[in-house]
Amino acid sequence: MKKKIIEKIKRAPSKPGVYLFKNKKKEIIYIGRAVNLSNRLKNYLNPRDSRIKQMTTEADDLTTKTTKNLLQAIILEANLIKKYEPFYNIKEKDNRSFVYILVPKIKWSYPKIIRGRELNKYLLSEAFIFGPIKSYSLAKNFLFLVRKIFPFSTCKLNQARPCFYFQIGLCSGKCVGKISESGYQKLINALIDFLSNKTRKAKNFLKIYYPEKLSLIEKIDDTPLIVQETETNLQQRIEAYDVSHFGGKQTVGSLIVFENNDFNPSCYKRFRIKNAFAHDDLSALKEMLSRRFNHSEWRYPDLILIDGGKNQIKIAEKVLEEKKLKIPVVGIAKFNNDKLVFGKDIKKSIKELLAASFDALRKIRDEAHRFANSYRKKLMKIRK
Repeated sequence: MKKKIIEKIKRAPSKPGVYLFKNKKKEIIYIGRAVNLSNRLKNYLNPRDSRIKQMTTEADDLTTKTTKNLLQAIILEANLIKKYEPFYNIKEKDNRSFVYILVPKIKWSYPKIIRGRELNKYLLSEAFIFGPIKSYSLAKNFLFLVRKIFPFSTCKLNQARPCFYFQIGLCSGKCVGKISESGYQKLINALIDFLSNKTRKAKNFLKIYYPEKLSLIEKIDDTPLIVQETETNLQQRIEAYDVSHFGGKQTVGSLIVFENNDFNPSCYKRFRIKNAFAHDDLSALKEMLSRRFNHSEWRYPDLILIDGGKNQIKIAEKVLEEKKLKIPVVGIAKFNNDKLVFGKDIKKSIKELLAASFDALRKIRDEAHRFANSYRKKLMKIRK
């Protein structure tokens, strides 16, 4: 890799955005995005993938463009890939494995996700096509966030009752006659402008019709996208644990699983704590973890998340050591509105990625807390 590229990587900002590698002919050969440009670009200093190694050998220059958030970075990346068709984005990857967002040019239209293998039959039709996007789940989460800004309707026209999405503010009201056909078309046109990176036009629409949503373009919570943005560097299966009791009684524990960018309730486990003394959360945690890792038939996690700080992490690491397992452990301590605490032997790069995903990790911790409390309350009702 050229020295000037290495220096640019070292100076890259710790902000969301896109990056473009160019060859000696000044042709763009690869475009990528990141929630943290500095962290992502450092991965190119010692690439493992043979295709990326070849790309970095061929690269002669690097430029970066920052954005307000990851949502905007995805939009910018997709439009730049569509414009320049970089060799290492498109030519060497089977286009059928990408997904796209399609907005048909019909009455009461709304965005749909299609696979790359379906793309050809839409190319000659009247439709707006956005993409490529690397996975279906990323496209789904992306559309969910876009819908918070531009509340498109997927319901039936003037149906008997308001749809679920209208009730939670994600539908413009096609179902209950709250928006005219022409008004709805303006909404879809603004959505297309937004996806086309014509942000000013999209903002002008929002100023007039949805001023309360204007700030979301820059301040939207894009945690679902951040989780997926870091998933190729973070481990993909997270187990989160929590202990719950009522005045030292009815002590229970919970195990919840987060994988493939979503919670997996089918893998949740509940534990009645049998041997720990009242108010002894550390012993309760140790008992729960010991019982869990007695089950070698349960798939082991790639990361353990504990509701607690250093003491709880040490308990977890001791159990893992006894079981001769090496699994990284992190905790969220209730200190100054929550603090991320790392176990031993976690690499600096992983720490940075976990820190970037802190909001997502808190939501995972909260789900473990909810699940533990629901089990304890259920047991209390049974015993009454």
